[in-house]
Amino acid sequence: MSEINIFNSKGKSAGKHNLHEAIAKADVSKAVLHRAVVAEEANSRQGTQSAKTRSETRGGGRKPYKQKKTGNARQGTIRAPHYAHGGMALAVKPRDYSKKLNRKERRLAIIGAFGQQANAGKVVIADEIFFETPKTKDAAALLAACGLADTKRVLVVLANHHDGTVKSFRNLPNVVVKIAPNRDGLGEPFSARDILVAHRILVSKDAMQKIEEAWTK
Repeated sequence: MSEINIFNSKGKSAGKHNLHEAIAKADVSKAVLHRAVVAEEANSRQGTQSAKTRSETRGGGRKPYKQKKTGNARQGTIRAPHYAHGGMALAVKPRDYSKKLNRKERRLAIIGAFGQQANAGKVVIADEIFFETPKTKDAAALLAACGLADTKRVLVVLANHHDGTVKSFRNLPNVVVKIAPNRDGLGEPFSARDILVAHRILVSKDAMQKIEEAWTK
């Protein structure tokens, strides 16, 4: 089993956590991870972009010049795609980009991604992550104590949503805060992409307990 270091708020070692074998040894292929990431990015697209075709642009109803004897190529409208201010050829229209992903496949991708990061030594557990009132300075101090101050992308996983704690991390540009999954394993609040794009992951001790309860039942 993979061992994860546990730190307190002062940066001192508070022991080690043995990651559950079902997560540490989760067998997931690159194809499954790829499909999970592509599906999430596709589902986040609004699909509201729209461009005008030549029939939708204003003007151009009159033939710009006569068909013959001008020395120019024949033209029927100044709103053709090759004219400035003309319509767009093959104009993009609103569409649905969403992709369906099997629930078990999505779950396997999340577990496998987390296990890979843990085995690579990129997961750190904090004994407690809690700030009564929002204070960015305290959040930055906690990251520094856990050795994550200079990390470009940090994923912070909390057991439950707390305004003071979430707002403390909100002003740190390199930090993304997510909530641990529910015990029933439904509706994971963070995805495989969140795990894979993070350079390091900071998990609270109670959040790790919730993760293992949700993903190993």
